Amino acid sequence: MWLEHVEGSVLTTYITFTCAAGFALFGYDQGIFGGLLQNESFVKTFNAPDSTLEGQITATYDLGCFFGALFAMWLGDKSGRKRTILWGCVVLIIGATIQATSFRVSQLIVGRFVAGLGNGMNTAAIPVWQSETAAARHRGRFIILQLFLNQVGNVIAQWINYGLTFVAGNSVAWRFPLAFQCVFAILTLIFLPWLPESPRWLIMKARNEEAFSVLKRLGASSRTEQCNTEVFNAIVQNVRHEMEARRLSFKALTKSDSLHTTRRVLLGAGTQLMQQWGGINVINYYLPVVFSSLGITRNLSLILSACNAMNLMISTCFGALYIETFGRKRMMLWGAVGQSVCFTLVAIGLALATKPWEAVAVAFVFAYYTTFGLSWIAVPWMYPAEINTQRMRIAGAGIATATNWINNYIVVLVTPIGISNIGWKYYLIYAVLNAVFVPVLGYFYVETAGLSLEQIDTMFESKYAIESLPIDSTFEQKTERSDDDKGAHMPQIVHTE
Repeated sequence: MWLEHVEGSVLTTYITFTCAAGFALFGYDQGIFGGLLQNESFVKTFNAPDSTLEGQITATYDLGCFFGALFAMWLGDKSGRKRTILWGCVVLIIGATIQATSFRVSQLIVGRFVAGLGNGMNTAAIPVWQSETAAARHRGRFIILQLFLNQVGNVIAQWINYGLTFVAGNSVAWRFPLAFQCVFAILTLIFLPWLPESPRWLIMKARNEEAFSVLKRLGASSRTEQCNTEVFNAIVQNVRHEMEARRLSFKALTKSDSLHTTRRVLLGAGTQLMQQWGGINVINYYLPVVFSSLGITRNLSLILSACNAMNLMISTCFGALYIETFGRKRMMLWGAVGQSVCFTLVAIGLALATKPWEAVAVAFVFAYYTTFGLSWIAVPWMYPAEINTQRMRIAGAGIATATNWINNYIVVLVTPIGISNIGWKYYLIYAVLNAVFVPVLGYFYVETAGLSLEQIDTMFESKYAIESLPIDSTFEQKTERSDDDKGAHMPQIVHTE
């Protein structure tokens, strides 16, 4: 196919688009189910599930994502980033088919679990593949583009839900939205086979000639042959250094090492934990239900949900303008402050329950989405892929993604019960949690914006003090570990297994 011959920025664009299609699927899946729970045909088919069963049906998807992310840790290192994404899409299509043909709650739950397995694999592998093929100076913006299209998927889900309210008594009103998941998975599969594997993974597997060829394709005419060689040697040297430092095992995560492996895994997983307990899926999965609790009609609540999804999509796009200058750490820190304020005012509006204060609650649901889009939506997906060592990158991203999904599962499971039992007080929990995250972020987290993956390694090994490193302005910042590497003109073929 002609895609095998594209290179440079065009190649990077196709990789980004393919990653974004996978993340649009993720966004669509998050947005679609909340709008189906009160659908007339859905309620009739599944015998009007109560709030506990609603939570279980919805959250089973996240449980599947948790196990899918764990599986991706093994498959991603054994078979590569691309193959993990490929199998993730195939499994998700199977799960979507089971859901769309369901007649019993048990079948629906199985379908959501299987679809979750596929999505968990994708969400663990896609950010790693993108990070390992992107230039340092653009890496953050590419990830934000993925999350922007993630929200395009969410917007599509919300408007499909609204449009199908006009045939609410027909099963197509909920079967079609569930089947539509397959479109995004198929779109990802169309481009994936023709795009290159991560050069860093190829080097780990001692496929160095192939890795060097991929690096040349990624750099194209913007890099000289010598520059390609220097970038290649920096990656090879970094992988060799990690191999010499400690034999990789999960038991090793309980011990300290010169690479600060455990600290880096925990920092990456921590971003995903805080994202979930920051409250996004309290609102995202149940937004129509939240609006209905304010006495808003189902029709209007679906319109407001769709408008809020568009608000989040636009906010995410604006985040791309400053993520490399403002930085990952400050985005998370100030985002937590804003989210805490928003949840506080949502709770106050619901507690006072007058028309003006209900309007305040609705306004700050929108404000929460804006704050989340400008800060927390992207960073937790890029930070684990950036901060972990080469040998732990897919495993660290898998642990972080699994952390996201198991906490997502808990949040989605308890939210309908919490809203039903304690009402407005439930939102105060998330106001407090966001406030707690502020000192945690300020004390423990480090900045990774603008650094190459190899330079982040050097930062940790030198106890977080960045050394003065040469910068390749056309592709990556390079780490020189020894004088022998300077001035190299041919790639060093180093076997790393």
